Amino acid sequence: MEDQILQTRDLIELQLASLMRLMAVYGLNVIYAIIILFVGWWAASKIAGSVRRACERSRHVDETITGFASSITRYAIIALVIITVLQLFGFQTTSLVAVIGAASLAIGLALQGTLSNLAAGVMLLFFRPFKVGDYVELAGNAGTVKNLTMFFTELATADNVMIIIPNGDVWGSAVTNYSAHPTRRCDITVGISYDDDMDTAKEVFHKVIAEESRILADPEPFVEITNLGDSSVDVTLRVWTLSSDLWAVRWFLIKRLKEALDEAGISIPYPHMQVVGQAPVGAEQAGR
Repeated sequence: MEDQILQTRDLIELQLASLMRLMAVYGLNVIYAIIILFVGWWAASKIAGSVRRACERSRHVDETITGFASSITRYAIIALVIITVLQLFGFQTTSLVAVIGAASLAIGLALQGTLSNLAAGVMLLFFRPFKVGDYVELAGNAGTVKNLTMFFTELATADNVMIIIPNGDVWGSAVTNYSAHPTRRCDITVGISYDDDMDTAKEVFHKVIAEESRILADPEPFVEITNLGDSSVDVTLRVWTLSSDLWAVRWFLIKRLKEALDEAGISIPYPHMQVVGQAPVGAEQAGR
């Protein structure tokens, strides 16, 4: 009996010692894991910032790639930190890969939108339909591109309002890039009176075009009669200018054309309505 009690006591002491050793090992691992997570998170932000600054200093890398490269660097480092922490607790790399593979289907179903945004971000970076600084229309929103990350595109409207659009919506809709080409065409249509001379009006248009140096000579400016409206003869002007000068040229032409037409005595009619009244029945009989 005493031998059995001694054997049981030794077994309990052995198990307690083993448990204490495990607690000591895993307790240290928990501390190490916390330290690694904090340091890894800090390092991810610092390294991502360094990547951004390096890309900004390079003349061969534009701002679109800068934001995307910084974002993907940060997330890649965080993923490595998580794998390192799991290995501290006995997860082998092969086992971890198997677990990730088994969980990928569930994660993919749960994060369909996020993963589609990631894939769309990669496609946007590869095909480059726009770059940072371009004025675009994406998914029904217009603004200047400020940033392209792994998951979303940031726009700023003309009144400096920030718009965040998921990359999946950007890739799945039509992209209108107003800054893609160096030149753009400015179209203005002005109506003149039917009593005015059309050739004189066209000469006035050509003189105004000659006053503006920002209007390009090639392609040649277009000035023609394009429509006989209800109350006016429409003269259409089409000129080409640099994309950066488009609105300034348009505002100049609108103001200067009005002034030049007034100087030449050519009127710009406006729609008017003529009301024709019918005399009362009694008044007609009295007149008879």
